[in-house]
Amino acid sequence: MEKNSKLRNAALDALSGNWGTAVLMTIVYYAVSMILVYSFTAAFSAFSQAMEMLGNLSNILILPLTFALYVAFLRMKRKEEPGVQSLFAFYTNKKVWAVELLKNIYIILWTFLLVVPGIVKSYSYAMTEYILFDNPNIGAEEAINRSMVMMKGKKLKLFLLDLSFIGWFILALLTLGIGFVLLVPYIYTAHAAFYEDLKAELASQTTPNEDFQPQQNPAYAETEPRPETQDVVTGQQADTPQGGNNALSYDRTPY
Repeated sequence: MEKNSKLRNAALDALSGNWGTAVLMTIVYYAVSMILVYSFTAAFSAFSQAMEMLGNLSNILILPLTFALYVAFLRMKRKEEPGVQSLFAFYTNKKVWAVELLKNIYIILWTFLLVVPGIVKSYSYAMTEYILFDNPNIGAEEAINRSMVMMKGKKLKLFLLDLSFIGWFILALLTLGIGFVLLVPYIYTAHAAFYEDLKAELASQTTPNEDFQPQQNPAYAETEPRPETQDVVTGQQADTPQGGNNALSYDRTPY
């Protein structure tokens, strides 16, 4: 894989000319998250202490928003131009709800054992959103399993990539948090660059009869994923795209 410095440079290149949209999407994401979480928490806690626990569960409401943020910066890495409205495109997508709920439940359960296993597992599941976006016909469990396989032996590298932003993190703190509207897009796009680079590396390791063949992505941000009409594992031909964006879909992942 590329050095982390090159992945960061690739992220900056992808964000070049898109910083305005990237910052606006980050602001909208955190603003909506705060409104949803705090308003529901306050509403429930006003009734009783027991109801306050239900208010804390309002974090679930931002899960599709989080998925959309991952996808938005992946699309920027692919030289697309997602709009701010794309942040709300997955609220009707059952698979997105399922994968985000399952992923977070797994991380919480591992964290209950010890903090370190929870952190390790969070890196193991780090590619889940990208994999589901590129393979909309697979299920939530399959997307998580593929991420685990994909990240085998790569978790430390992604951790070191995150650690390389420590200086920027400190600077963002010194600006009373304002700098995070620039840092968050930078980190998310670097993660997208990591995914693209790792995917390319795995594709180069496939056997001749397992060629890695990118295809056009269906209008995933606008519609529900179609029922499974292909065998993703054996690599039967994907459905013909039905309009929508021109983001690349990789239905024949080598992992």
